[in-house]
Amino acid sequence: MSEPTGAARRRGPFKVGDQVQLTDPKGRHYTFTLEAGKNFHTHKGSFPHDELIGAPEGSVVRTTGNVAYLALRPLLPDYVLSMPRGAAVVYPKDAGQILAFADIFPGARVVEAGVGSGSLSSFLLRAIGDSGMLHSYERREDFAEIAKANVERYFGGPHPAWQLTVGDLQDNLSDTDVDRVILDMLAPWECLEAVSKALVPGGILCCYVATTTQLARTVESIREIGCYAEPQPWESMIRNWHVEGLAVRPDHRMIGHTGFLVTARRLADGVEPPMRRRRPAKGAYGDDYEGPNKG
Repeated sequence: MSEPTGAARRRGPFKVGDQVQLTDPKGRHYTFTLEAGKNFHTHKGSFPHDELIGAPEGSVVRTTGNVAYLALRPLLPDYVLSMPRGAAVVYPKDAGQILAFADIFPGARVVEAGVGSGSLSSFLLRAIGDSGMLHSYERREDFAEIAKANVERYFGGPHPAWQLTVGDLQDNLSDTDVDRVILDMLAPWECLEAVSKALVPGGILCCYVATTTQLARTVESIREIGCYAEPQPWESMIRNWHVEGLAVRPDHRMIGHTGFLVTARRLADGVEPPMRRRRPAKGAYGDDYEGPNKG
């Protein structure tokens, strides 16, 4: 039985073509690709790539300036933050939330709109595996080219489960019986009618938006279309901690707002969602409300 795509690049001694992440004594990272006969240069000296080729992961190398660097393969969260960008990447904290709350499973059939630089595509492909299907749509050809190069660099070549289409999702979507739809775009509400026809009953729609106005319109549009259970909006934040002897405290900086996520479950055809009982704030739907239900 052959290994899943990219698995061989994640274990064993370092090989030519592997990505290597060096960590210096101050915790700074440097990522490069191993090439026979090449040298890695820093302002603290250099060392030959050949010194790492064949060495186990977790080795320490020293430069000609006698500075020690820890050598490891970059994790996917490290890789997506250091890879070339065309558009902003989906940060690992949000990618992790999408994989968990959109319930991405091995073999899933997934449609993604808004590829950007290929960050989320890489996470999705690793989750669905070779037996799944990820069809990604990107409006801009230059972004699609960057994303394709980034994904193939990570997996060591084309991924058998990935199809990339340049164009608008609502104009090109031909997929059916889709398990999950991920929309990372400025106006996800414009695609709701198209993706709702493609999603299977019980399937999950997940939208990633940046602002509160986008969030509000996305949630209200999902309610308005009438074929989803109540949408669930949220955001996540990460705060690291400093632990040094008796000095245990939160870090002064944190990864705060990057985007909002909204998930909703597709209902069976012809089924109306149960009436939602809620107590909106007074004036929430007043005369100045201009959401999807207005006028």
